[in-house]
Amino acid sequence: MKIMLLNILVSLSATMVFAATPTKTKLALNWKAEPQFGGFYTAQINGEFKKRGLDVEILEGGSGTPTVQMLGANKVDYAIVSAEEIILAQDRGSKIVGLFATYQTNPQAIMTHEARGFKTLKDVFASEGVLSVQSGLSYAQFLLKKYPQPKVKVVPYLGGITNFVKDPQYSQQCFFTSEPLLAEKAGLKTKTFLVSEEGFNPYTTVVAVSAETLKKDPKTSKAMIDAIRAGWEEYLKNPEPTNKHMAGINKSMDAETFAKSATAQKSLIETTETKQKGLGFMSEQRWQDLITQLKDLKIIKKSLNPKDLYQAM
Repeated sequence: MKIMLLNILVSLSATMVFAATPTKTKLALNWKAEPQFGGFYTAQINGEFKKRGLDVEILEGGSGTPTVQMLGANKVDYAIVSAEEIILAQDRGSKIVGLFATYQTNPQAIMTHEARGFKTLKDVFASEGVLSVQSGLSYAQFLLKKYPQPKVKVVPYLGGITNFVKDPQYSQQCFFTSEPLLAEKAGLKTKTFLVSEEGFNPYTTVVAVSAETLKKDPKTSKAMIDAIRAGWEEYLKNPEPTNKHMAGINKSMDAETFAKSATAQKSLIETTETKQKGLGFMSEQRWQDLITQLKDLKIIKKSLNPKDLYQAM
């Protein structure tokens, strides 16, 4: 009897250990460890993933990190992408699904010198000078269609702010929470125009998964997003501990810039709508609007169903 009881206890113990083994998964970022990813790192260092039975490895990205392709090739389980990338992937037959949209207001913008006196983005296109943008970007195509035959000289974007610092007639694309802060640190006064104000506002820093992975294990995806949402809620309230952690990974950004970037992005992430419906919220209408815009720009060919592009969690 004692031997039988001992065997049962050993068996139960083994089962409990197996059940407690966390699910290993990978989240690929499309840029370096910066405040735009603060909530993900908070979820990791605060144990939000662990509480939900997950062991998440966050992979830092860089310029041109092919996160959509990484998902498609099953090299990672989850990845950070833009809404346009999800639509493009599905237009080309790759089933990628958005689960959580960090930025409700797209942070892509055009940065100008304050001394130019521009009041609107239309003024930039209607004035002399240089505008540096990456022509292949969907928002660049949107702006060039909205403001055809611009007076400003449009040139390719080469990265950084070196030319902006040198030339007072120079305007360039930027990330609202990044390049303007670098320019300010260099002693320049800037005026920045969000592209979203022109009517093009795709969700970005979207947590995506392949439709196959989502179908195979929806419970893990739900746990992943619950942890990420909790991480972002905490980061928006108190970013400093996570900023210190990220500074140990990304040594190119100083503490002051980390703090200013975290503050600058808050209103782009937390809105009246997310306060009611939860951080990361996505609407069918926003996805439909973007499908229509990308098709109008001839970036996609198919008339996609917005319901196939995202999954509420």
